[in-house]
Amino acid sequence: MRILALDTALGATSVVVFDTEGSRVLAEERLEMVRGHAEALVPMVGRVLEKAGLAFQAIDRFASTVGPGSFTGIRIGIAAARAFALAHRKPVVGVSTLAAFAAPVLFGGEKRPVAAAVDARHGMIFYQLTGADGRQMAGPGLFSLADAARKIGSGSVIVTGDAAELLARTIKEQNPDFRIGAETARPSVSPPILWVARLASVADPSASPCRPLYLREANVTAQDGARLQRAPQLGA
Repeated sequence: MRILALDTALGATSVVVFDTEGSRVLAEERLEMVRGHAEALVPMVGRVLEKAGLAFQAIDRFASTVGPGSFTGIRIGIAAARAFALAHRKPVVGVSTLAAFAAPVLFGGEKRPVAAAVDARHGMIFYQLTGADGRQMAGPGLFSLADAARKIGSGSVIVTGDAAELLARTIKEQNPDFRIGAETARPSVSPPILWVARLASVADPSASPCRPLYLREANVTAQDGARLQRAPQLGA
């Protein structure tokens, strides 16, 4: 399956063409930007397809991040992905930015809970805490930094997302002995586009609609059935 995935939800415009056969990136491009996503996206898609040596007709599935993130940025990526899918009669799926931030840690060598955090300004973050087994322990939702830090509890955690440093600092203020994973030292302004594509490859289009994810105060009760679906391994 060949997937064209887009991300304009946060501080970058990113595009990738990913082939699930052999788990190969055929082409990708990323440009950090605060604004201008709409102007950058379509030309970037054209360049990435050209680098991959593919036409739109060769794409089997389209995907976009759906939030949380910038209101305008979210809608730009979603509108483009849905338009491409409609024009070429292919499925389209939405991927949460929080899930995309957490995925490379959860499916990597670290077997620890992951706290994904996106800056919502004024001491608030969009937040999701996922256990090492993929089960959602809190969120996704809108939390104060202090409340998000308290949800983590005891043990160690890896913090990721564009608000990783903010959350890590708050955790350490509340509990100086708390251990935070090395991933926190490499915060990113946008989720890894490869993982947007990989999560999209295992998503059910009927259960992962490509529409904006706007989060308010969340019911953070852990649900036994809520697990992050596993993506295929790189190099498989």
